[in-house]
Parts: sequence; C-alpha cells; structure tokens
Amino acid sequence: MTWRQLRVLIQHLPPESATMTALRVAMPAEEYEAQARRGKPEEGRWSMTEQLLAGITDSLRRLEYILIAVNHGGKGRRPKRPEPMRRPGVGEPKNAAALTDRSAETLFRLINGGAA
Repeated sequence: MTWRQLRVLIQHLPPESATMTALRVAMPAEEYEAQARRGKPEEGRWSMTEQLLAGITDSLRRLEYILIAVNHGGKGRRPKRPEPMRRPGVGEPKNAAALTDRSAETLFRLINGGAA
C-alpha cells in the first residue's frame, strides 16, 4: 500500500471511527477556528446526521428551559439557560457585557422614540 492510498483511506473513514475521533481530539484550536471562518460544512469532522442531532438536542433543551421558566411560578431559583452543544469548529462562547444603567437609559429612550 502506498502512502497516498493510506491517506485516502483515512480521509474517507466515517466521522465516528476511532481514528477520526483521535484526530478530532488532537486538533489544535487554531484549526478549529480556521474551519469555522471558512464555514465549509463538508470539511467538518461531524457527519450531517450528527449536526442535525446536535441541533435537535439544542432545540429540545431550549423548549425544556422555556417550559420550566414559564411554569416555575416564582418559587425557588430560576433554571439556568441551556448552553448549545459544542460543535467542531466553534470556540468557547464569549460572555456578553453587562448592561449598565446609562446604557439601559439610552436604550429605553431609543425604543420609545427619543433621540440618543
């Protein structure tokens, strides 16, 4: 077997194979970010089925969160908003900056038709 044949065999392994899993785990963050910027799903490490299942899982978690939040009736602590399932090519989520009183006042004026 030539090196080229071996490379072709490895490239066409299913995403859930042990070899592809090991390659995915060893992938540096820079390569993840590069794949995310290019935005080419065909170069991802998950199959389309896995991507669809992750989307369904995220939707189900959001629905469960909404159902609990609506029916919790002010008793006890509110549940935490669910985080989306991590996907190849997507880095850690960044925390949004907190809304200051001044920003809230400006936003309120803008929404109600006032000039900023």
